[in-house]
Amino acid sequence: MKEIKKRSGCPISSALDIIGDKWSLLIIRDIMMNGKNTYNEFLKSKEKIATNVLADRLVMLESVGILVKEEHPESKAKILYRLTHKGIDLLPVLVELILWSDAYLPVDPDALAYGKVLKKEKEAIIKRLTASMKKK
Repeated sequence: MKEIKKRSGCPISSALDIIGDKWSLLIIRDIMMNGKNTYNEFLKSKEKIATNVLADRLVMLESVGILVKEEHPESKAKILYRLTHKGIDLLPVLVELILWSDAYLPVDPDALAYGKVLKKEKEAIIKRLTASMKKK
């Protein structure tokens, strides 16, 4: 298990110790919102994560109970990464980051359109996505 260094007992600081780098949240985003579940799928994200960084973040997210590894049903050479309930509970955090970014940062037109829908139907979308992830 990978040990996480704690900066302090502050709740925000403690959360940032785990998800405070951009790669961890982008991996979680890719699972939640883009249906990615394998190492190679994560590598193909437009942000271009380095293989060593991806491997490190997957190990860390698994060690803190946000992800679990499962056998791939179609290939013994592949591993599936799935969110735990603890990981799924980060969905509202990601939703709020999306809404904040849409309000204050330049984003792609597609992201802006999704943000408008999300703003109107936030609770229903969170409920639907949460339920679909918990079924898997």
